[in-house]
Amino acid sequence: MDKEAKTSSSSSTQSDFKIGKSTFIQYKKGLIEKDYKIGEVVGSGAFASVRKVVNKTTGQVRALKIIKKQKGQDNARLYLEVEILKKLVHPNIMQIFEFYEDKKNFFIITEFCEGGELFDKIVEKGSFSESEAAWIMKQLLSAVNYIHSNHIVHRDLKPENILLDTKKQNIIKIIDWGTARFFDKSKKMNRISGTPYYIAPEVLAEKYDEKCDVWSCGVILYIMLCGYPPFNAESDEQILERIKKGKFTFPPEEWDTVSPLAKDLVTKMLTFEPSKRLSAAEALEHKWLVANNSKT
Repeated sequence: MDKEAKTSSSSSTQSDFKIGKSTFIQYKKGLIEKDYKIGEVVGSGAFASVRKVVNKTTGQVRALKIIKKQKGQDNARLYLEVEILKKLVHPNIMQIFEFYEDKKNFFIITEFCEGGELFDKIVEKGSFSESEAAWIMKQLLSAVNYIHSNHIVHRDLKPENILLDTKKQNIIKIIDWGTARFFDKSKKMNRISGTPYYIAPEVLAEKYDEKCDVWSCGVILYIMLCGYPPFNAESDEQILERIKKGKFTFPPEEWDTVSPLAKDLVTKMLTFEPSKRLSAAEALEHKWLVANNSKT
């Protein structure tokens, strides 16, 4: 879901940060084929696709995200996404290298991850062991804590936006930063942004802070441990109504074998009141994550 509400209350943070083509050190205009050999499609959506490419000079394998230009499109948001990615250097955040543009498309060159989406792995496995779930959650929270400390919020964390490289000890990479933005700690955000199942109740109330990302992480952890979401229904509208109430349970059939410490972390990340919810930094120090320190 992506509803534009009032003018963002922390827009001053973004306006103070000047966005433009001159900002990009690696901004290029023209044919991308001059620099890269274009390979197979590895992902696609309504207005974008991702292809595997090889740099003709270095031989390095990269990922190429191709975004079609649309009439009336807000290009400033795309420039902001790229600029945010350029600022983020973290092992669990997809690294950006170059940004191209021609008359029809925008092109973003990033590192290439061999694994698929965490979503696909959840579908395949059904649920994760506690050690597997903890290893993924540690990486996710580490990245979230990093962006929050840099006054950036993602706002659409979900298994589809997390790549899992099974060839490299299940290293994760967070992708799709189109809804990310800079935030001001002294002000609340009010633009509804996110995906049903994972969106926080305070986002639906149009008054929230960066802890909306922690809520999303809590939903992801819940799903990894049992195989289904804490707020489920037949339609998006019903799902959102359940999220607004914020009440969930641990059904005995799936959760009796899950440790009390794991349930405790889920509960503290899905605390309805954001001021009482754990921050990403606090969640990283939870006893369950500390106890489960293996790379599965």
